[in-house]
Amino acid sequence: MNKENLIKLSLISKDTQADCPFKDDDETTVIRHTDNNKWFVLIYKLEGRLCVNLKCNPDLAAVLKDEYPAITSAWHMNKKHWIKVDVNNIDKKALSKLIKISYDLTASKRKDYKLK
Repeated sequence: MNKENLIKLSLISKDTQADCPFKDDDETTVIRHTDNNKWFVLIYKLEGRLCVNLKCNPDLAAVLKDEYPAITSAWHMNKKHWIKVDVNNIDKKALSKLIKISYDLTASKRKDYKLK
C-alpha cells in the first residue's frame, strides 16, 4: 500500500480530513475529525517504511502487540494509548478495523438527551 491509498482508507467518514500540520514537512499526514480537530491517524515514513500511529485502548494494544509483529508502541506519541502499525506488514482488513477503532476513540462524545 502507498501513502495515497492509506489516506483514502483513513478518510472513513465525511467528517474527516487530511492535512500536513508540520511546518516544512509535507510527508507526514494526519487524518482528523473536522468537528473536534482530534487526530486519529498519523501517517509517516520511518526508516523507509510506511507507518501509521493509531489511538487504541491500552488493554487491546497489549494483545495486538503480542499477536501482530507489525504492531508496536507508537513512535513519538503516548505509548500507552497509541500504537504504531507497519502498514505493509499487516493485512488491509485488520488495518481498516484499527483505523475505525482509532476514529471511534477520538470522536466527539455524543450526548444522549432523554425526555422524561
